[in-house]
Amino acid sequence: ALVAQQSRCEMLSGERTQSARSPAWGWVTDGLLFSHCSSFYSRYSSVTSSTRSYGPVFEEQPAHTLFPEGSAEEKVTLTCRARANPPAIYRWKMNGTELKMGPDSRYRLVAGDLVISNPVKAKDAGSYQCVATNARGTVVSREASLRFGFLQEFSAEEREPVKITEGWGVMFTCSPPPHYPGLSYRWLLNEFPNFIPADGRRFVSQTTGNLYIAKTEASDLGNYSCFATSHIDFITKSVFSKFSQLSLAAEGQQYPPSIKARFPADTYALTGQMVTLECFAFGNPVPQIKWRKLDGSQTSKWISNEPLLHIHNVDFEDEGTYECEAENIKGRDTYQAQPDWLDVITDTEADIGSDLRWSCVASGKPRPAVRWLRDGQPLTSQNRIEVSGGELRFSKLVLEDSGMYQCVAENKHGTVYASAELTVQALAPDFRLNPVKRLIPAARSGKVIIPCQPRAAPKATVLWTKGTELLINSSRVTITADGTLILQNISKSDEGKYTCFAENFMGKANSTGILSVRDATKITLAPSSADINVGENITLQCHASHDPTMDLTFTWSLDDFPIDLDKSEGHYRRAKAVGDLAIVNAQLKHSGRYTCTAQTVVDCTSESATLTVRGPPGPPGGVVVRDIGDTTVQLSWSRGFDNHSPIARYSIEARTLLSNKWKQMRTNPVNIEGNAETAQVVNLIPWMDYEFRVLASNILGVGEPSLPSSKIRTKEAAPTVAPSGLGGGGGAPNELIINWTPTLRDYQNGDGFGYILSFRKKGTQGWLTARVPHAESLHYVYRNESIGPYTPFEVKIKAYNRKGEGPESLTAIVYSAEEEPKVAPFRVTAKAVLSSEMDVSWEPVEQGDMTGIRYWKDGDKEEAADRVRTAGLVTSAHVTGLNPNTKYHVSVRAYNRAGAGPPSPSTNITTTKPPPRRPPGNISWTLTGSTVTIKWDPVVAQADESTVTGYKMLYRQDSHSAPTLYLASKSRIDIPVPEDFTHAFVQIRVTGPGGDGVPAEVHILRNSGMCARVPRVEMLIFMVLPRALQNSMSISRTTCCHVLWLGHQPLPSPSKQPFSLD
Repeated sequence: ALVAQQSRCEMLSGERTQSARSPAWGWVTDGLLFSHCSSFYSRYSSVTSSTRSYGPVFEEQPAHTLFPEGSAEEKVTLTCRARANPPAIYRWKMNGTELKMGPDSRYRLVAGDLVISNPVKAKDAGSYQCVATNARGTVVSREASLRFGFLQEFSAEEREPVKITEGWGVMFTCSPPPHYPGLSYRWLLNEFPNFIPADGRRFVSQTTGNLYIAKTEASDLGNYSCFATSHIDFITKSVFSKFSQLSLAAEGQQYPPSIKARFPADTYALTGQMVTLECFAFGNPVPQIKWRKLDGSQTSKWISNEPLLHIHNVDFEDEGTYECEAENIKGRDTYQAQPDWLDVITDTEADIGSDLRWSCVASGKPRPAVRWLRDGQPLTSQNRIEVSGGELRFSKLVLEDSGMYQCVAENKHGTVYASAELTVQALAPDFRLNPVKRLIPAARSGKVIIPCQPRAAPKATVLWTKGTELLINSSRVTITADGTLILQNISKSDEGKYTCFAENFMGKANSTGILSVRDATKITLAPSSADINVGENITLQCHASHDPTMDLTFTWSLDDFPIDLDKSEGHYRRAKAVGDLAIVNAQLKHSGRYTCTAQTVVDCTSESATLTVRGPPGPPGGVVVRDIGDTTVQLSWSRGFDNHSPIARYSIEARTLLSNKWKQMRTNPVNIEGNAETAQVVNLIPWMDYEFRVLASNILGVGEPSLPSSKIRTKEAAPTVAPSGLGGGGGAPNELIINWTPTLRDYQNGDGFGYILSFRKKGTQGWLTARVPHAESLHYVYRNESIGPYTPFEVKIKAYNRKGEGPESLTAIVYSAEEEPKVAPFRVTAKAVLSSEMDVSWEPVEQGDMTGIRYWKDGDKEEAADRVRTAGLVTSAHVTGLNPNTKYHVSVRAYNRAGAGPPSPSTNITTTKPPPRRPPGNISWTLTGSTVTIKWDPVVAQADESTVTGYKMLYRQDSHSAPTLYLASKSRIDIPVPEDFTHAFVQIRVTGPGGDGVPAEVHILRNSGMCARVPRVEMLIFMVLPRALQNSMSISRTTCCHVLWLGHQPLPSPSKQPFSLD
């Protein structure tokens, strides 16, 4: 239960220009000091359980995380999972401050995990802790840092060329761009990827990135570029600098070593780490680098690679001072460490009479000594001044202490200085910069805070008066140590002038303000707590009374986060009544404590209520996979938020390496109850990569899924499915080719996958076997001289992997390679069909997979014959595109994969003559009752045309109706027509052995019996006819017929007599 109490409001002094007197919605704006309101709430909870209760115990804790800036990932997840009964409630802290999970916040809890959306370095970098709480207690996780990795580009400025005498040493500065974390460095010579190798003469510092060449040679001439690489988890990024050119002058003389690359003065390490120290020197000849430990002996953990000293598994015994020495025939150079500042003094202003402490800290080997100077003179302890090594202390500063101070750190390797100025101030109190507010409004029964902050040195003594009355501390009046006046439980009698008096030994001053008491703001209608479901609407009411001389503003917050109506995506709206808040299409994120604040410039008051939005459960957290078998795994998870409606059941989904689609999995138990936190997933594929996620559901629906588990691979098992697609055949003589479909990754069940073939000649007893490795294999060739052509074999196949063999497939019959056909097809016949087509038929041979027909004109060579091929089981073919009244020779031969057989003896055929080219003429008609009689002149075939055996007529009632076919043996026909007949379209053509002739088309009109011929037009008419009409018109094996339409008049000019085809 969440109990809301009226808040107490603390008023900050401030002024506001009075304008409208009506209450309004508003926000705190720059330049206005609104009152600060705090509310007090009590939370009561009870937990009952039939099992033993215990406090939270962490199972997963957050880990240090490095997030690459610019990464495609849009979120960072810090994990936290605790085992607890009752279940734990999670909170998170950043840099010690608790994070607020507002509805529009980028921070979101998924079970116990913290998910940060669109992480930003300026806001999210820091240290995080998870806090888990239940009724038995609270535990805090280890701290985990979130840092942001980045690598910017090198400067675009050109680099200066370098010229050096050959034989002298040279250093190229890398100057890497801004980055985090550290980089690895290499250098390019002239072009990528020509990297400079690290040898005794050349050295690349992995601390600074600089390139050192101890002794330059002619081969060093060229252009140099620094190549920097950042390794951030799964992202690697590299950038390279502008090139710098190296040129060499005449060869110089030999010279002794000079150390250029030095290790730092102090190096700190954790036990167990590896420490690397760098040291490199110029010299001619190239110096040799030697390492020694000055305060101890060398250990076996040292690995010295001249410029680098590696100490593995560093321990306390490795502490001490290390020295590197560079030596050649001209001399030697050694390096320990010179002083370096760690903490220095800065310019300081201090009040007279106050105390001051300054500190200087320096590092170096040997440890440097620190001394102090004032105005260039040595400073030692005296009276109010104490000098103690790197510390300088002043007590009760006086004006004479002002001056320039320096601390000096020195050892045998050098001296460093740090300087600062001390200014001691003495000032009389002065209110000109910070006067007391002239008009101070306050609310009746409220509280007002009036600061008194004059500038003074030393600090001034402060007194307050109301009029002529001196104010002292009481139950209603408080004067703080810094001079601030606080009045509580204000009444009308507190109005008046209030004056602050400030005094020190330098002088005195005062400042006055007038206190004005206004009526207090009170909420008259407070919001009420409510429960709703996701998607419903609700209005929270809030009305208030206030001082009529002040403006009233209403603001709402959710769990102490202000609500911005303009950024609520339409979920929050102003209601009709001023102060009311309408919530539209409520979502789970809208649950929480809503606080209405009624506020004037002098005070505020608040009332709160709890809105509970019930919905599908939140995502479960911390999905862990264990007990991994070949077909089963055990999943466990932590309970997510039930979103105010008990969780009824869980379901588990998985996806594999082969598919990104999530599929629901079978589990044991089949139905996972809402109080469960573990289940077994069954019927998995062996040797398969899986990710799992868990979904919770209640009576309001299925909630969001959990984050995917880490990827796992089930254990291997022997194959359980036989390969499919077993077949084969073909190939060269004496070969048996066996084919199959390669087994998919889903069914391989393990590594070392392959196939085992068993085969035997049909009718024999013994089986031959062959092992074919690799899952991608898809055929096997068995060669043996004893294999006859087209011999049937019984074949079986099974799969194997390193866990064993799988089941065998069913037996298939596969034939060995066949011979080309030895005989030709027989009983070959050819029959002319129409004037340009013929039908060819034959009896097939057993060895033929297909048949080829060759035909050529009498007088042509057979090599120029046209060809038509058919499938092996077909025994006839229809040939088109022939010339009319032409003699053809026809031959047929069989084919298979081994080749072509012999051709059959040729047979001869002569195509028929073409149909008459003249259409029927002199067409007339007579309408008698419901019959139209149509007559025309008979068509007589010419000598080169086929005979006329009859006529075909297509009759259409109009241009949109389907045509009707009529047949006539003479030159007339009677056609039934409906009583409302007005006109029709008719086509008439001859038919005979050579096919159909060209049509004559007429338009029949009811009131006319004469021939209405169309103009003479040569036109190709394309008609699509039903199959039945095609057959009746002797149109075979085509879906259309071509008709040439001829009239009896000269062709009209298109410009004079345009025409169209309906």
